[in-house]
Amino acid sequence: MRVSPIKSAESYSWLLNRHYAKRIPPISYAFGLYEGTDIVGVVTYGVPASSPLRAGIAGDEYIYDVLELNRLCIDSNNKNAASYLVAHSIKQLPKGKIIVSYADLGMEHVGYVYQATNFIYTGLSAKRTDWRVKGLEHLHGATIADMSRGQENRAQYMRNRFGDDFYLEDRPRKHRYIFIHGSKRYKKTVLSALNYGIEPYPKGDSSRYDDSGFVEKQHSLF
Repeated sequence: MRVSPIKSAESYSWLLNRHYAKRIPPISYAFGLYEGTDIVGVVTYGVPASSPLRAGIAGDEYIYDVLELNRLCIDSNNKNAASYLVAHSIKQLPKGKIIVSYADLGMEHVGYVYQATNFIYTGLSAKRTDWRVKGLEHLHGATIADMSRGQENRAQYMRNRFGDDFYLEDRPRKHRYIFIHGSKRYKKTVLSALNYGIEPYPKGDSSRYDDSGFVEKQHSLF
């Protein structure tokens, strides 16, 4: 196996056809996992759109260092493929980055791939709600919200457009993982500024499929 950078557009078919979100996120860096000449996995990183989310990691001083590992798709029989892709893609990112990623409780994900690649676990994300429209439940909450982009009062616009079919739904909380990529000094200073406590890794049913599409055992370390 090898990991190499790819163009963002090369990841689109993977993200739309294989990832449950069915949506292209902001992509700053994309990497492919190769077995021979075939791509068998894709991982993408992008700047989170939310400034409060970025500042919430380690304060305003590090807001421009934050990247999100926002998509991970694997189509390989190698049980270590996901952690190999994550570990070796991070090595190719610019140093001085704080990488955050989430494991979705709503999809029964625990985040074993992040545990396997030595991410820090910092607990669950805050309770939030998503915008929904009856009959369009297959669309991601962010896709629904995009329908009102540019409107002065976005919520009122959605109510006027969809009436009672527009509603709010509690968003499943997510396990939040963080990886500090840089020199020993950089890691030390970011850790001291971290706004979240470091917690023990969560456990789950390891017989189930995890984020990447297959079981990734915690003990498969890189």
